This record gives sequence, C-alpha cells and structure tokens, in this order.
Amino acid sequence: MKKLLKPKFYLAPTLVAVLALAACSDNGDGGGSSEPSGTGEEEGSEETIENEDGIYSLDDFEPTKTADGEAIEGGTLNVGVVASSPFEGTLDWQHYSISTDNDIIQFFSESLFTMDEAFNITDEGAATIDVSEDNLTYTITIKDNVNWHDGEPVKAEDFVFAHEVIGHKDYDGVRYDASFRNIVGMEEYHNEEADDISGFNIIDEKTVELTFKEATPSLMSGGIWYYAMPKHYFEGVEVADMSSSDQVRREPLGYGPFVVENIVPGESVTLSKNEDYWQGAPLVDEVVLTVVNPDVVVESLKTGQIDIVTTFPATQFADNADMSNVDWLGRVSRGYQYTGFKLGTWDADAGEVSYDPDSKMANESLREAVRLAVNYEELGNRMYNGLRFPATTVIPPYHALYHDDANPGFDYDPERAKELLAEAGYEDLDGDGFVEDPNGEEFVITYAARQGDATAEAVSNYEMQAWRDIGLNIELLEGSLTEPNAFYDRIEEDDPAIDMYSAGWNVGSDVDPSGIFGSQSMFNYPRYTDDTLEEILADGLSEDAFEQSYRQDVYNQFQAHINEVLPLAPTLYQIDTFPINNRVSGISYEVGNNDYGWHTVQLNDENAAVD
Repeated sequence: MKKLLKPKFYLAPTLVAVLALAACSDNGDGGGSSEPSGTGEEEGSEETIENEDGIYSLDDFEPTKTADGEAIEGGTLNVGVVASSPFEGTLDWQHYSISTDNDIIQFFSESLFTMDEAFNITDEGAATIDVSEDNLTYTITIKDNVNWHDGEPVKAEDFVFAHEVIGHKDYDGVRYDASFRNIVGMEEYHNEEADDISGFNIIDEKTVELTFKEATPSLMSGGIWYYAMPKHYFEGVEVADMSSSDQVRREPLGYGPFVVENIVPGESVTLSKNEDYWQGAPLVDEVVLTVVNPDVVVESLKTGQIDIVTTFPATQFADNADMSNVDWLGRVSRGYQYTGFKLGTWDADAGEVSYDPDSKMANESLREAVRLAVNYEELGNRMYNGLRFPATTVIPPYHALYHDDANPGFDYDPERAKELLAEAGYEDLDGDGFVEDPNGEEFVITYAARQGDATAEAVSNYEMQAWRDIGLNIELLEGSLTEPNAFYDRIEEDDPAIDMYSAGWNVGSDVDPSGIFGSQSMFNYPRYTDDTLEEILADGLSEDAFEQSYRQDVYNQFQAHINEVLPLAPTLYQIDTFPINNRVSGISYEVGNNDYGWHTVQLNDENAAVD
C-alpha cells in the first residue's frame, strides 16, 4: 500500500482535452468503489511516493491493503459503482453482459472455484475438482456448508441447471459458445434432440461428473463454467423469460458473502451480511453499492460518501494522487483498448460469423495504417499520466504467462501509414487532403466511440485528427459519442452505419481467445475469421497444449497473427487504481485473485475519513 503525493509536474487532463480539441481544429477510453484522518506521512504509515515527472507506472502501487488495526463491529461499506450510465440490472452470471452488473453480482454471488496466480483452479473455493487421467471427465464436489441465501444447499443439480439454461434453444444471453458445445450431449440438447445433457452424471446431492468431447488445457483455467444457478428458485420460469424475471432483476439469489436486500433499478443495491456464508460471516454488516458518475467520483471519495470504488477514472488520478483520506492500490488491468473494424456480420441461423472480404475496411494495409497513425504513447502519457500505455498485442500483461513481451507491437509511424495507403491504392486524386478508394470513389469512414470519462471526446478527436492527417476522411457516427449500453448494442447488431469503432475488452481467467476471436463466438465483433486463425485457436486447445511451453508458443503465434491481419488493433493497456478510504483494510486486488475478500474487509472507524 502506498500513499502517493501529487507530482511536481504533470499535464492536467483538462488541459490535454483542450490541446486535443485544438489540434482537431488546426487542420489545413473504456471500457469496469466523520473525523478527518491525518495527512501526509504519519508515524507508522506506509511509504510515501513522490512522483517527479508525473508519469506513473505499476511500480508506484501495491495490490493489497492488509487488515490493519482493530476492526469495529459491523458497519456499512459504501461502494461506488463508477459508470456514466445506470447499471443494466441483469444480476445473474448466466445472463449479464455489462461490467457494472458484474461489479454488483460479485458481492452476493461467486464462482464455485478459486484460482492461483497462474489462473489454475485450486481446491480452496466453494467446490473441489478432480480430473480423470485422460483430462476428459471432471468430478466436481460442492462443499457441504455452501448454501443459497434462502437456506437451501447449493447442489450438483444447480451446477447442471446453469448449463441447461445456457444451452437451451430459448436462452437469450451470450454465453453459449464453443466451450459449451464441447460438453458431451450439449449440442443434442441445444438442438432439442435430447431432453438432458448426457455429459453430466449426478453422483449424489453435492457431486457431479462432467465429461467433455475434447480435452483442452483451458478446462482448468476457465473453460469450465464456474457458476451454479438455483434450480428451485427458477421453478416455473421459462428460459426465454429468465433475463427479465424478478429472480434476476429484483430479488437475485446467491451464496456469496452478502445478501441482496433492496434494489433501486439502475441506481443502487443494498446488501446485508450472510451469516451463513461458507467462509464465515463477513466483518461488515452491510454493503451499499451506488452508481457514481465519473465526474463526481472524486468529491464522493473526498467527503467519505463512498469508501471504495469498482474502478477509478485514469484521467483523474494525477490531480488527486495526494488525497489524504485514501490509500492507493493498483494492478495491471485485465483488459485493453482497441480500434475495431467491421468486416462482416453475425449469421444467427448458423451461429457463426460471416466474414465479408469486400467490406469497406477489408484491406489489411488500410487497417495497419489506422494503427500506425496514432501516437498512443503520447496519448497515454498526456491524457492518463502513464496509467494507460501502448498495447502491443491482444493478450494483455494481465496474462503474464502468455503475453508475448518480445512482440514489439506497433510504432507510431504516420509516414509509413501514408505509404501503406498509397501502396494499397488509396490516393488523394482530387487534392482535397483525403484519399479515394482503389476504384477512385469517395472514401468516408464512419467511426463510433463510447461515452466515458472526462477525456473520452478529446481522445476520440485526437485519434480522428491523426487519421485525417494521413488522408483518411473520418466522420463520427451520428449522435456523437454513444452511451455504452447503446454503443455495444449497435456493435453487436452489426449496425451497417459503423465502419470502425473504439472499444475495450476485459479478459477472463482463461487465456484462450476463442471467445473473442473464434468464428462461432457472438463476441467476435469484427466478424472476422480465417483458416490460419482457426487453426491457431484449435492448436491452443489441443492435447499438445497441455504442455505449458507449447501453449505459450501457440499464443505467441496467435498474437503475431492478429497483429498481421488486424481485425482489431490493440491500442492501450492500463493500470487500474483503487482508492481505499483510510478506515478500510483487509482487501486485495492481486492478479489471479478472483475472490476479492469481501468477507474479510474490515472497517477501523465508524466514520469514513475525509480529505
């Protein structure tokens, strides 16, 4: 844990926004928590860091704030769910699709399994797992003291039920993918050729065997669905109606450390501690999660209205690094920002992408030029004080075992970008500063961007100006920056008005990228596939890939291939920072820790510290 002082010099985000906007007129991010405390360095405090140049790095942060001092009895932990729009309220692992819903679900529901720092399942979670010698059959045993909040035990049938819902023909979520189709009997069940999934064998109330058609190394690091779903609680609810049901929207049921007591749709959720929690009753009595707009999150932290946040805007960190009432934790983000290109559509009937080699953005040189045109190092330093930095590949450093450090990514090279366009036939034929397409026709690219933090518009303008500087006629999608939920709806529905877009991905524990780049994944938003890509993705899940070094080599090939064909271009990685009120301790954001220790969080004072 480190307290950070404001640097002696830095370029304020507000000034950067002005500079970026000015650059756009000078033309001949994205993504997910009283008595005053002392300030500065107090006797016995953690190391204080003063940053000289205003550019921060991961070395400036620790990921954990250990339990410190004597805890008060109970109390309320106030968590800010930082978002520019209301949370969607699909509070169920099987159905949610927005990160803010995930932020809420984790407090009352959780994975059956925990993982180590290499993202391999351990036996320390709510269930244990045994693997057959051929790596095809997994015996899952739910621990005896794991119960739903209504007192019913979490059963093997609840684990099976989650799969039956996701695999059902009427399921309206996005989880049914290749990993589910790998389960024996799943496709027959999905196609209504069988009434149940033959790959499941319930041995007793707490134990079930799960058999796959093909053994893959991903099965122990995310390829197995981690969650149970209370079958008894959804009795009588049709699968097609589940995502809008009261069981999901108003009174969700879990077996996690806290129990949902009240939901104000889109605004807040109040939870009480689960006295029957399998790891022991939480140390705080209540958690209140409230949506906080990024524009007011700092004031909410300074006044003690919130103790912690689910995410903190990178653009606001440098101005507030010296807040006296918080300790700053940090880690490398599990995600990355990218520029995506629309290269096809989703074929719902076939359940796969339909790549269009004649789409507007189909030329690889065009896509590479787009990536080379923008100086993301400057953008990250100026607008985010180093908390965002150039992304080299689509496997981020969060997956330390598989991120290819040797891959250099992309240099900022606008002159090479211009050469690429010219070589591909994109030339300025009429002298207006913008290139025509190889057929000599007008070439206009419609670009979509999300709403976000205070610099979202400036970042988009900075990028668009860089693209215009190499001769690309870029127009922002009508309606300007789009609200995140609506933005992703349009991307997922393959809105024909969108040629190119800026977005972000948060990766899961499983490094297998098939869920984003596979031909049968709805999340393959560029709608791109090729034979080499499919072969690499399959090789990463092959029997040979059980050998770690072999799998590392496969995913190095994958990273290189994506950088070559560029269905999407990685732009920025980021450092996640977490301000923790001085009265809060016993919390960790370590990479690989999928149990943030909400039951171990303690409060050391009745009142939040204020700045």
